[in-house]
Amino acid sequence: MRVLITGGTGFIGRKLITALLARGDRVVVLSRRPQSAELDARVALCSELAQIEGPVNAVVNLAGAPIADKRWSQGRKRLLRESRIHLTEQLIDWIAQRVSPPSVLVSGSAVGYYGSQGDRELDEEAECRPGFAHQLCADWEAQAQRASDQGVRVCCIRTGVVIGKGGALAKLLPLFRLGLGGPIGSGRQWMSWIHIDDEVGAILHLLDHNTLAGAFNLTAPAPVTNELFSQTLAAALRRPAFLRMPAPLLELMLGEASELLLKGQRVVPRKLLQSGYRFKHPELEPALRSVL
Repeated sequence: MRVLITGGTGFIGRKLITALLARGDRVVVLSRRPQSAELDARVALCSELAQIEGPVNAVVNLAGAPIADKRWSQGRKRLLRESRIHLTEQLIDWIAQRVSPPSVLVSGSAVGYYGSQGDRELDEEAECRPGFAHQLCADWEAQAQRASDQGVRVCCIRTGVVIGKGGALAKLLPLFRLGLGGPIGSGRQWMSWIHIDDEVGAILHLLDHNTLAGAFNLTAPAPVTNELFSQTLAAALRRPAFLRMPAPLLELMLGEASELLLKGQRVVPRKLLQSGYRFKHPELEPALRSVL
């Protein structure tokens, strides 16, 4: 099939492109800077949706500015919303104009949808808690669901922390390799994680199974606390993990955005498991070792 990807130059997008090409699919990537994308030569690049010619069978919408690397000023909040919701709105309008719309849209979201709910186990039916990150995800999903009005099957993927050679782990490894890593704050907050192989595998699973629709948690079946994650990563590197990041310091550095690191969600992939998906990396320690 021919797949359109937004956010194709990011950590997840590049891995997804490799997997799609490996199985014989054709890929089109929407990029603001196609001249600097540095993707496989087989990938068709465009800077505007209007440039896309010919049929598109599926869309994977992964675009969005990084959310946890800067303070959430009002300007930053606008950028986070526009890079997700405004682009998704444009995408849905483009789908509505197609003579033959794609059969499926897999659209990004995050476990931040649920807000912080302590030790409670959260599946896709769990209610949300108020907050900026929750509302951002909820509005993002609502915009994507508009495609169902055109007969498009819509899957919203609530992704956790993705483990692979890149992404969040790339930011942690330098400190942990030096023996300077450790838990964040109390360390009791939950981290819902997923290996990059399973993130891509789950997306392909959703693309290929035409009975699947709605929200899906893309997290491994065994979430861990931040303390256990830190200990496991340090052990895999044969380094100590006793230098705790104080919560007040993180709050000073990131302000409201620090909640993404100091609070967490204990999320489980109930619908994905029920759909028959089998995780390649269900446990944290072997998942980390496969990357390191």
